[in-house]
This record gives sequence, structure tokens and C-alpha cells, in this order.
Amino acid sequence: MLRWLPENVSTYGGDIDAVFSLIYYIVGFWFLLTWGVLLVFIVRYRRRAGHRAAYIRGERLREAAWILVPAFIVTLLDLGIDFSGATAWEKVKGRMPPGDVSIRLTAKQFNWEMLYPGPDGQFGTSDDLLLENELHVPVNKVARVTLASQDVIHSFFLPHLRLKQDAVPGREIPVWFQATKPGRYEIPCAELCGFGHSGMKGSLTVHSAEAYQQWVQAHWP
Repeated sequence: MLRWLPENVSTYGGDIDAVFSLIYYIVGFWFLLTWGVLLVFIVRYRRRAGHRAAYIRGERLREAAWILVPAFIVTLLDLGIDFSGATAWEKVKGRMPPGDVSIRLTAKQFNWEMLYPGPDGQFGTSDDLLLENELHVPVNKVARVTLASQDVIHSFFLPHLRLKQDAVPGREIPVWFQATKPGRYEIPCAELCGFGHSGMKGSLTVHSAEAYQQWVQAHWP
């Protein structure tokens, strides 16, 4: 059903895809049903010689039921989507696991600044590493990213990991992800942030355990 989406390489991506699938099935069913009923009514109640149109005031219960019953069903289905989405939301935003890797990401017009704390594990010290538009993490490890913005609202988007979070000026917003497959993935900005918005792209490199250690040794020998 969602084969047109980018490949999911996130531990919680399946939960988010399940919510999308549920929405598609429900909306698709009601779309087809609505058009089917409309077509039947168009044919059955079309203008014909010898047949006068009847004016229905909608005051009787059986007439009002055409609105009340579908509204009740849609409300129940909407609540089902809400409960399903709440479960996925709790995994993504409610209980954030402790991070194996910590990064501070600052968005600005028109690039991403990634700050790593270095071997001492502390930000703001001499061994910090600042990279532009490059995010490096090990596979199957939890990455904790603290988002900030230097100017306007940006949106940190990892389509393959089903993660999207605005970076808001004056706020620090934590997010996390756990990539399950090594590779290189795009980080576009998903919020219109100025004339250079379309070129604001970074890359996430998910390393194997050995390759990540080699990357660490290359930057902190």
C-alpha cells in the first residue's frame, strides 16, 4: 500500500506507516462509497418527464439519519485513527530512550550545523566537532539530536526514518531515531525558510559499527 514511500530504516517507522495505511484505507473506502452513492442518486433521481421533484425538509428522523448515521461512523473511525496515532506518537515523542550518540543540530539559512561533543562527552569544550550538512551515526544505536534554529523556522526531515520536526528560534527541541540499515540518506528542510530553501539539504550517513569507529578515529585520533 505504501510502496511509493522511501524505504523505512527506522525502528519506529513501521508504526508511523501503519497509521498512514489506516488513514488511506478508511479515506479510500469512504471516497468510493460516497461517489458510488452519488452516481446511483444521479441516475435514479435524474430529471424525467412526468416525475416531479419532492422537497424534503429533513425534519423526520429517518431523513436526518442520512447525516447523523454517517457522522457517527466517521467520528468512531476518526477516534480509531487518533488512538492509533497516539500509540506511534508515544514511541516517538513520549518515552525517549537514552542516546548512544548525542548531536546538537542548528538550522540556519540555508544549511545544517552538526555539533558533536567529542570524547569527553561534553558540549562547549575544545574537542567539539562542528560539521556542516553532515550527520554521522552508527547503525542500530540511538541517536539523540537537539534541534535549534538560528534565524527562522526550519524543519528537520528524515524521510527514510519517518522523522520530521520543526526547528524553532529560541527553543531547543529533542528528537531521536535508531537507524536499522547502513547507508546515506538525504536531510531536506521541509519548511519554506527563504529563497534558498530548495537547496538546504544535508546528508545522514549510517555507518556499520566498524566504519563508525573508523570515522571517530579519523576525527578524534
